Amino acid sequence: MFQPRYRITDHLLANIKKINSLVNELNNRRFPRVVLVELEKTARAVSTYASTSIEGNPLPLTEVKKILKLKPAYIRDSEKEVLNYNKALQEVNKELEEGKVKLSSDLILKIQKQITGGLLPKCESGRLREKPVVVNDPQTKKVIYLPPDAKDAKILITDLVAFINSARNEIDPLILAGIFHKEMVIIHPFMDGNGRTTRLATKVLLTEMGLNTFNLFSFENYYNKNVTKYFQTVGEFGNYYEIIDKIDFTAWLEYFTEGIIDELLRVQKLLPEAGINPETHLQPYHLKILEFIKEKGFIADRDYIKLVNRAKATRALDFKKLMDLGLISRKGKGKATYYILKEK
Repeated sequence: MFQPRYRITDHLLANIKKINSLVNELNNRRFPRVVLVELEKTARAVSTYASTSIEGNPLPLTEVKKILKLKPAYIRDSEKEVLNYNKALQEVNKELEEGKVKLSSDLILKIQKQITGGLLPKCESGRLREKPVVVNDPQTKKVIYLPPDAKDAKILITDLVAFINSARNEIDPLILAGIFHKEMVIIHPFMDGNGRTTRLATKVLLTEMGLNTFNLFSFENYYNKNVTKYFQTVGEFGNYYEIIDKIDFTAWLEYFTEGIIDELLRVQKLLPEAGINPETHLQPYHLKILEFIKEKGFIADRDYIKLVNRAKATRALDFKKLMDLGLISRKGKGKATYYILKEK
């Protein structure tokens, strides 16, 4: 059974507390739906760019956004790689929202198949490797790590998934996600797509375990800022069978949680700015509706008419705007219509 070695250092503990604080703060804030939809779209583009860039994809972020928007029919492998990752990310997000996803060996295989479709032979896409592989230094191109033999990959993946699922109620989800990420890199179970599969599966694991702010941010972005440090921290050096008993996850867990803090702070700073534009800006009369609902629990047009001097048709548009922004919901019909705050 897989049993990772790590220590709960003061640094790691402080990082976990900081992340939980930031996540709670972001989850408790209310933003217009159009703002959140745009942020999710941007986060997917940044995640797609960063995760493929880490692996050497040469396309800049501007080009990635253009490809995702236009979805050209005739594409190069670098563009196919981008479209594959983004599509997999969207499908996973949708399934997470529907509560249909749980970490498993099959899910890992499915993700790898999605991101490598059309880029690898069919016998290598969605299947564990059957051949030996080596990991080279991205700069010197020299071999720095020999992963486990292909015959051991399946049992190692099975043990990793079993450990994660059995420890959900015992180990902090951030630590579990970090352990999963590094161990996947160590096992290196596929001929190609190991990094992208690992990062996407890690996002699934974090969201599945309740950290639901992660559809707004891209922790891959932090790794892409210093790819060399990422590889040095998440990877190992030497022959797997010679170093297996010496591998310590502590330094990686500290780095992993630092990256999440960095990205959450970026999103926190970005959110207030994103809410200020002609489509989402709220006028004083809009705020009166929200304040009344917060105090009384609901508001009807007969209540609103006492608060403002606005025509009936205009009042209807005020309610419509708040509904379009995902801030309130309409209940009842006709003269019995009233509005409440929309559940987040």
